[in-house]
Amino acid sequence: MSPRRREARSLKRVPEKRRELRTIVVFTEGKNSEPEYITGLKKLPQIADNVAMNLIIHPEHGVPLTLVELALDRKHDKEVDELWCIFDVEWPKHHPNLDEAITLATKNDIKLAISNPCFELWLILHHKDYNKFCNTGVAESASRKLDGRAGKSIDPSVYIPLRKVAAKRAKALESRHESNETRFPHDNPSSGMHSFLQSLEGDEYLSF
Repeated sequence: MSPRRREARSLKRVPEKRRELRTIVVFTEGKNSEPEYITGLKKLPQIADNVAMNLIIHPEHGVPLTLVELALDRKHDKEVDELWCIFDVEWPKHHPNLDEAITLATKNDIKLAISNPCFELWLILHHKDYNKFCNTGVAESASRKLDGRAGKSIDPSVYIPLRKVAAKRAKALESRHESNETRFPHDNPSSGMHSFLQSLEGDEYLSF
């Protein structure tokens, strides 16, 4: 009896199945620092390998409610896993319809990263703790002094490596406001950007 012939192995390479990325759409009112920061995040390998992030900047410097309404238009897009709106409170004069924007977002599972008084507070937390109430102008000035920039634009490479410590500081502020029963919009200073980072990177990269 002739020996059994071994089955010839296929030399054809089986293509690897590419892992499907989570799709996150981010809406922001800022035209400089917020988009620049988010663009810096998108370049991180642990985010780029897991998340497809689409950044939408309101063309007319929209207020929070208009951002949430834009996000609501994408609510039924089956390709989108999460919708985020990133905006400020502003002091001493708040953005209009803040409560309405938050209520609309909450009812429709649109996630929010709100900085109080402004996004510059989040930037400050990359460099140091900041625990005192401040107006928008004060926060903007303090932020510029810390990194030496002249205007609104930032260098993301200065901030992205410090994002974890900023997230811990923001989380500590949030805990302090909760223990003091300080309610929005009086939770100044604060920033919800740590929640946005945790959604992007998860506990594997960010521990609080």
